[in-house]
Amino acid sequence: MLRITELKLPLDHQEDAIKTAILNRLGINMDELISYTVFRQGHDARKRSAISLVYTLDVETKNQEAILTRMQDDPHVSITPDTTYHFVTRAPKKLTSRPIVIGTGPCGLFAGLILAQMGFNPIILERGKEVRERTKDTFGLWRKGIFNPESNVQFGEGGAGTFSDGKLYTQIKDPNQYGRKVLTEFVKAGAPTEILRASKPHIGTFKLVTMVEQMRATIESLGGEIRFQSRVDKIEIENGQVRGVTLASGETLLSHHIVLAVGHSARDTFKMLYEQGVYIEAKAFSIGFRIEHPQSLIDSCRFGTNAGHPLLGAADYKLVHHCKNGRSVYSFCMCPGGTVVAATSEAGHVVTNGMSQYSRNERNANSGIVVGITPEDYPGNPLAGMEFQRQLEARAFKLGGETYQAPGQLVGDFIANKPSVAFGSVHPSYTPGVHLGDLSSALPDYAIAAIREALPAFDKKIKGFAMADAVLTGVETRTSSPIRIKRNEYFQSINTQGLYPAGEGAGYAGGILSAAVDGIKVAEALALDMVGRPTK
Repeated sequence: MLRITELKLPLDHQEDAIKTAILNRLGINMDELISYTVFRQGHDARKRSAISLVYTLDVETKNQEAILTRMQDDPHVSITPDTTYHFVTRAPKKLTSRPIVIGTGPCGLFAGLILAQMGFNPIILERGKEVRERTKDTFGLWRKGIFNPESNVQFGEGGAGTFSDGKLYTQIKDPNQYGRKVLTEFVKAGAPTEILRASKPHIGTFKLVTMVEQMRATIESLGGEIRFQSRVDKIEIENGQVRGVTLASGETLLSHHIVLAVGHSARDTFKMLYEQGVYIEAKAFSIGFRIEHPQSLIDSCRFGTNAGHPLLGAADYKLVHHCKNGRSVYSFCMCPGGTVVAATSEAGHVVTNGMSQYSRNERNANSGIVVGITPEDYPGNPLAGMEFQRQLEARAFKLGGETYQAPGQLVGDFIANKPSVAFGSVHPSYTPGVHLGDLSSALPDYAIAAIREALPAFDKKIKGFAMADAVLTGVETRTSSPIRIKRNEYFQSINTQGLYPAGEGAGYAGGILSAAVDGIKVAEALALDMVGRPTK
């Protein structure tokens, strides 16, 4: 088949317009067109008065070779790539050992799923609870201020991505079409089929909960084993080779192949690995606040008179500003029609994140407005960034009144450098609640100065972004892992054989899709090692 990319049509085009556009693009007659399918659909809203739909199509025609020859200089016409997933190996009939996967976020789930599908019967360990019990504990913090350090937004089945916007797109290079495998498995687990063709697919928390449960059932049906409330307190290492894990219960499980997919907030695990001599290095991440606007304002600014069109949904944005002090400020994890959520994993700390449901129909839009920082900003050992996060989160807890309320400030007051005393037209969505005041001490001076400069600059791109009543809520510190557990070309730790650092926590992903893709890559490398063949 042929793949056509970047085929644009008006927002309200007729159904036959796609077929006509295919004929015109390929220069063929109707009798030469056999069939077509929509591989991907997005929109181009750069001109609000002329928003267009953008299609990627897979087309079956007569005389395909002749068309390809004639259009060889057209970068938007090519052979349709093979998006079918092909397993790299299969487990031997008699397994001498079972691999262990630590963590059931997107990375751990897909590592476990691929290993189970190949017949390796993985043991998957999760420190938190199964997803529905975890949801009750998470709501306990949001609604009652009751915090469970082992079952919250960060820890438990589904990982941090469960309580997020459920974005399923990424900018990673993916020549092997692993992303398609992820989306296909999500659809099998109950996700809407539209995620297979949406240019920016998303799911939302409630749908993710049922999908995670179905994926668990699939893994177990294939011979995998998932253990909840099974925190790993030690990796057993002998002469640079992993031998197994010891759980908080005292039980030891033996294995020479361990996937470490613990997420970016497993600070006690990072400390344990560092003390055991596993090579870890500090890496850059970002810090900032969550900002909330009326979703209607964002829709109007992005879509103009087309705001509310059912094919467009709630509008998003992506912003960046390079500041005079050398810092860069950018929007992070934008959640259209969503809420700001309490996302701490440690008592006496406040952390914010964003979440949306599939419908994206809440009154506010929110995103992180964050400043990039590097290890030069937190010198010390490889865990210094982690401690820097803790300091900011503990400070936010105090500024919020030490009740898990978050400190907040109106954007107009923040820019004018004066405390806020009352909310305006924008009511914050964060629960247990927002304690208004002065955010100038919540972050380092360089970060405050950068954000103060960036907000008016963003207002020039989205009119109303710096509206006086918009709300800033602090702090956003978990944008990515503050460490990297460095690995070699075989996806193993550079100094600990058999340990496979993976996903966001190890510093190799950022978001649901990229973490899931990394889980597939690591599972393949581990499987090939177990059967005695070199990884590709």
